[in-house]
Amino acid sequence: MAIAQTILENGWVYTGRDDVPRRADLAIGDGKILAVGAAEELAPLADGATERLDVAGKLIVPGFQDSHMHPVFAGVELLQCDLTEVTSADDAVDTVRRYAEEHPDEPWILGAGWSMEHFPGGTPTRQLLDAVVPDRPVFLQNRDHHGAWVNSKALELAGIDATTPDPESGRFEREADGTPAGTVHEGAMDLFASVRPGTSEELAYAGLLKAQELLLSQGITAWQDAWVTMPEDGSVDLLQVYLKAAQAGDLKVRVRICQWWDRTAGDAQLEPILARREEVAQAVAPERLTASTVKIMVDGVAENFTAAMHEPYRDHHGHHTDNRGIEFFDPEEMKGFVTALDAAGMQLHFHALGDRAVTDALDALEQARAANGATDGRHHLAHLQLVRAEDTPRFAKLGAAANMQALWACHEDQMDELTLPFLEPDAEERHYPFGELAAHGTRLAAGSDWPVSTADPLAAMHVAVNRTSPGETGKPLGPDHQKLSLQQILNAYTQGTAWINHLDHLTGTLEEGRLADFVVLDRDVFQLPAEQIHTARVEETWIDGTRVYRRTAQEEEA
Repeated sequence: MAIAQTILENGWVYTGRDDVPRRADLAIGDGKILAVGAAEELAPLADGATERLDVAGKLIVPGFQDSHMHPVFAGVELLQCDLTEVTSADDAVDTVRRYAEEHPDEPWILGAGWSMEHFPGGTPTRQLLDAVVPDRPVFLQNRDHHGAWVNSKALELAGIDATTPDPESGRFEREADGTPAGTVHEGAMDLFASVRPGTSEELAYAGLLKAQELLLSQGITAWQDAWVTMPEDGSVDLLQVYLKAAQAGDLKVRVRICQWWDRTAGDAQLEPILARREEVAQAVAPERLTASTVKIMVDGVAENFTAAMHEPYRDHHGHHTDNRGIEFFDPEEMKGFVTALDAAGMQLHFHALGDRAVTDALDALEQARAANGATDGRHHLAHLQLVRAEDTPRFAKLGAAANMQALWACHEDQMDELTLPFLEPDAEERHYPFGELAAHGTRLAAGSDWPVSTADPLAAMHVAVNRTSPGETGKPLGPDHQKLSLQQILNAYTQGTAWINHLDHLTGTLEEGRLADFVVLDRDVFQLPAEQIHTARVEETWIDGTRVYRRTAQEEEA
């Protein structure tokens, strides 16, 4: 009989197999869960060396797993000009000014995190940056990373002026004479790549560890990194950064790398993608790191009118325009490479935000299934801001999971001022239809898209249940049938993402034989009123039976 190294006593445990938590102790040994049960049931597992920890009535849940995030980018940005906490346009400009003054030797001011809602039309101007940094180029991505704010010096160094055409995959906001105004969207950001400094391997490694530190404090024990590209022109190879961290023992969490499907590289990239998958498989245990997923960016985002829609966007007067957003791939072309990737055993992770993008992705999966039969690909579509009613039943039929960023499913300025006014009058009814997808039997997974928004699972769980922002009591977004229960969204953040991460045989639930990845919350969220879910806090995070985070007194006071 195995002897427990640690027993957590006097707690409530949500195993993921029961509907609600139950009063129980948790016994751990050799990195695994030995048993969950009453104290007398676990007594034979203890000896004099067993450590006993009193949980004092707190709630133990499986470790949270994030199905869609960009942690290395986020960690690097935390080390650069971080605009994620600014509250206004003036605050953003002042933050840039202070950063430039504190870093006089940096040749470029780089960073991210500004919110479109803080600027008229969501498009800040170059003149705002010129006033505080006139002598160095500035390039700052917004919080959704589908646009950037640049100053005149950055435009000058990139050779961009009034005669520069918009690229097919993006556009420039322009002044009356055609001069770029300072906000660039989507593929237009790529025109700065040849002059903007890249990220060094050292900075990327530091960013990864910085991100991991923060995410462990939020109870996240595994994630999918949704954007790892092939290195080119001397750019850092994030796959190698992950490999180095895993082999050095610095990577504590479990990671599934999503290799990027380059819209310009065609089928020639399939072979190197498969080679990189095998390189990771040969070097690291699969429960720590894999590279068996491909990320496909189907469209853009709604607030800059690049999400692919069936119905055209409307103008400021409510009239239809001729813009239905951007499809980054011809739908027939996408069917071809999706079928090839599925046949090669790769998982498909789609960015599909507009309803036309969702249709395109499901059509591609339908073609793959017709050609290859049912596979264990565990494909999933992320974001799902708008989904047609006729498409919601197709997820379950095709075995595709809904990868939800639930934090966004609420009224906020970006939704109410930059999105809903430019869509069909009934668009709110079709926004983030999580409840409808669940009712059709769709498997649900949950993620954050951090650093687009906070990675905090408890904040996202709050929104999924209430369809209002944490701390807000206004009108919920959409009809009540789109809300999820607390159990549904907690399961999505644990066993749902464990399933798409191919970790469901090891993690996602708390039961005998599973890896001891779990979180201790300061209170039982099942006993909280729905409007207070966001007030719960992570007390401890454990991976492989080892405590990797413990909340400090300073954090409790913050």
